Amino acid sequence: MRTARTFRRTKKTAGLLAATGVLLAGCGLTSGSPMVDDVVPGSVGKGLPLKGADITVASKEFTEQLILGAMMGIAFKAAGADVLDRTGIQGSIGARAAIENGDADAMYEYTGSAWITYLGNSTPIADPQKQWQAVHDADLKNGITWLPMSALNNTYALATNAANEKKYGTKTLSDVAALAKSNPSAVTLCVESEFANRADGLPGMEKAYGMNIPAGNITQMDTGIVYTQVQKGACTFGEVYTTDGRIQAMNLTVMKDDRHFFPNYNAAPEINSKALEKNPAMAEVINPISAKLNNAVAQSLNAKVDVDGQDPHDVALDWLVKEGFVKKGS
Repeated sequence: MRTARTFRRTKKTAGLLAATGVLLAGCGLTSGSPMVDDVVPGSVGKGLPLKGADITVASKEFTEQLILGAMMGIAFKAAGADVLDRTGIQGSIGARAAIENGDADAMYEYTGSAWITYLGNSTPIADPQKQWQAVHDADLKNGITWLPMSALNNTYALATNAANEKKYGTKTLSDVAALAKSNPSAVTLCVESEFANRADGLPGMEKAYGMNIPAGNITQMDTGIVYTQVQKGACTFGEVYTTDGRIQAMNLTVMKDDRHFFPNYNAAPEINSKALEKNPAMAEVINPISAKLNNAVAQSLNAKVDVDGQDPHDVALDWLVKEGFVKKGS
């Protein structure tokens, strides 16, 4: 239920989006730009199954979404399609509306966002595959078809630095709960204010795991500061997003949600059903790419943008080429 999360883009990324003319009028899109990558089929797109197709790809505006949107567009182009790039839509609702009303044909979305925010359910489904299936089945009536999900699950978690992992030996949230009971002063938390007050955030996590963390042990702060404070040990544990590139870059360890409290936010392609009916080969082109995505891949790619300052589109293209999905043209 985290569509209100704040993600910060680099100035370079924001400038690129402005240059390509990604503009919004309310929830509607008014422009985009042709995807001009010189790419040819690798392991996907052989035989150019999308030759002659006109496909518009979309994404939300934060780093991971920009990368996933670029992957999708590049893959479709390598398969022969003319691709219009409308990635970088501000806000989840606008991106969802673009797919639903046909302003865009395809994007990567998160199962938890769809189930809770768009479809109006209050209780997440613990099993990731069952969550995807429920979203898939419910969205068909909305004219949206979900393709198979990836293992990439961008959900909430707690993380600690290497020194505190060694000191306390915690691996799971149950371990954190046990530590909070045996040594209350050892468990200090750095969290966002939203997470601190959400039912699917800190209060729910404490209830699910039987934690009772004193208010004085909890410090609320902006997202980016959480990571730096955890890294230097100012707090023992901090709230993170499981695919954030800073986890890897700062050598943080994520605590396993062993009671499966947090909702699943698995990334999967959602396609306008009419567009998929017109160009069914979109599925065969994008499905192998989805199958390769997981949290480790996402962390690595996100870090190239958020830590190293690279362009999301370039990061997507380089990964697709490295994995052999597409090849650069002559």
